[in-house]
Amino acid sequence: MEEVVQKARAVAAAALAGEVRSDGSPFIGHADNVAAIVSDEIGLPPECVAAVYLHEATRIHKDRDISDFPKDILTMVEGLNKISTIKPKDTRLEAENYKKLIVQYSTDPRVAVIKIADRLEVMRSLAIFPKNSREQKILETLMLYIPLAHQLGLYNIKSEMEDIYFRYADPEQYRAITNKLKATERDRERLMMEFIEPLKQKLSDAGIEYKLKIRTKTAYSIYRKMQVQKVPFEGVFDVFAIRFIIDCEPDTVLEKDLCWKVYGYVTEEYEPDTARLRDWLTNPRPNGYESLHITVKNRRGAYVEVQIRTKRMDYEAENGNAAHWAYKGVQHEANLDRWLSSVRYAMEHPAEAKAEDLPQPPSREIFVFTPTGELRILAAGSSVLDFAFNIHSNIGIHCIGGRINGKGVSIKEKLSTGDVVEINTGKNQHPSREWLNWVVTSKARTKIKQELDAEERKMAATGRELLERRLKNWKLEWPGDYQAEFMKARKYSSVINFMADLGREVLDVNDIKAFIQQKKAAIAAGTSHGVLPEVDHNLNYSSSGDEILVLNAKNVRGMDYKLAKCCNPVFGDDVFGFVTRTEGIKIHRISCPNAARLMEKYPYRIQKVIWQETASSGDFQASLGISAERDQAVLASIMEVIGAFKASLRSFNVSENQRDGTFEISVRLLVPSNMELDKIISQLGALKRVIKVKRS
Repeated sequence: MEEVVQKARAVAAAALAGEVRSDGSPFIGHADNVAAIVSDEIGLPPECVAAVYLHEATRIHKDRDISDFPKDILTMVEGLNKISTIKPKDTRLEAENYKKLIVQYSTDPRVAVIKIADRLEVMRSLAIFPKNSREQKILETLMLYIPLAHQLGLYNIKSEMEDIYFRYADPEQYRAITNKLKATERDRERLMMEFIEPLKQKLSDAGIEYKLKIRTKTAYSIYRKMQVQKVPFEGVFDVFAIRFIIDCEPDTVLEKDLCWKVYGYVTEEYEPDTARLRDWLTNPRPNGYESLHITVKNRRGAYVEVQIRTKRMDYEAENGNAAHWAYKGVQHEANLDRWLSSVRYAMEHPAEAKAEDLPQPPSREIFVFTPTGELRILAAGSSVLDFAFNIHSNIGIHCIGGRINGKGVSIKEKLSTGDVVEINTGKNQHPSREWLNWVVTSKARTKIKQELDAEERKMAATGRELLERRLKNWKLEWPGDYQAEFMKARKYSSVINFMADLGREVLDVNDIKAFIQQKKAAIAAGTSHGVLPEVDHNLNYSSSGDEILVLNAKNVRGMDYKLAKCCNPVFGDDVFGFVTRTEGIKIHRISCPNAARLMEKYPYRIQKVIWQETASSGDFQASLGISAERDQAVLASIMEVIGAFKASLRSFNVSENQRDGTFEISVRLLVPSNMELDKIISQLGALKRVIKVKRS
């Protein structure tokens, strides 16, 4: 059969000549690596290895003639080629759907195992793929291949794929856990030696030959325990287990007898927790797993998990169902059918393992598809509208609804992982303020706010032009104090809103004419009640006495004071006023870099000021400086945090610090108050890859 492997590889080498992988290496290397996993690690026979090469030769080059190969090999190649056409969209990222398609496309159950080997090779080579491709392969592995490997009993492969997924998905947590495992390795070895010491003589006298092995949980498995149990690394109960591997002939009666004898010696010496006894000797798992598990209390009062099994059982447990027929000393022909039956059974029946044994998708994200099968990753809770903006801002702006898995839905319909989403647009559609209640992603929120702001400013320009034209016709003046008083009476929080309502004709411009005429009549009559006093900007204000300027946070534009651009005060900040010669009173933060100089040099120009008691819908500019690790994901996280608060992003600039390996990010925001700004700063500072956040 080795000849057929060489022949198959020659066909693949010819078909793949000139084809390279993402890193420029020959593509035949992928086939060689998969073949090695199939043969050396899983133990499948040469015909399966030949099927690997012929699959790669004909997957794209369908005209290759391989008809002279044995029928069983051709059957496997046909199944592998069909499975390679499965797109993530076809499965909606559900493992059961994927498994059903594999069963449907393949009559030989070995095909499923070869496909798992293929994915393992891809995961081992993950670093060579571009970022977008890498993210999709990680997600497919988590949602489809790891559950299938678990169900087929390929536990070593499952564990390795989990750890590779974990290393790329959350590198910081992965490093933390693997470093702690390395740091505590000697402690585990010492505990094992202390554990076996009082048992050595008893086992020797009984003539039981064995070896001890420490089985340490994988980094991902430990992480999952930490998440589920809400404990730190040190709080995980079973980071490792002590395993007895008994060396004896592969005889069912003898093996069980020796395992129970070792169990007796262990429980005589150490106090067992019988509630945690797992007897998979008497009743093996459906996948054939055999072992005794017991938890005992050691001399230090710590609980230790103990696993007892024979050499044959350990080999089969480590190598999965394939090991049933590959085990040395067991006749291959006699057991191949049993193994194939177990694989077929696993694929055709729901897994009996508990849900917590399987990896879980990230809870803060969902994964959906475009109609063409392109994968899109969104925040959990995202709507059709979020998806539309994720595709393109212009599509989001004109979104009127969509279709989820072929069913028509509104723009606010929530999405779930696996959904196939199609967007409907209308050229006359435009965002409304209530859209902000239906989106959760920062991109959608930012774009909607920008569109609303642009529309508001456009209407404000129309209103301003209308007012100026009418005032000119009426030959009337409209001083700033008149406007401020009129806006206060009509409860307008900003000049833009006021002018926009004029443009929309929500506010009648004739009301302004009447107001001006009323003010002129009052002045002529000698009464000017309610008119704001004019400020002589050339006067020096004294800080002595009890005079306090109360800042109307609803509108700081067009009044007798302005916010200083050097420190950008926000509602709620500790502030003071500085009387300028030409620009009225400038409001500075107490912490302004210029504060000390102004107070020392011009004490007679300092004005005590306070904010009005309650915040309003006014907007204040604030600038932040952020230092973060150089990782593109952190930029999206920062945008997401900002989008979650009552803030409008005005600019976002990123520069790379090559020396420190960091991003230096400048952010300019509009916020309603310092309380909201503090929340944003706090949340940004809590992000994993953010090093420092400061207000500038």
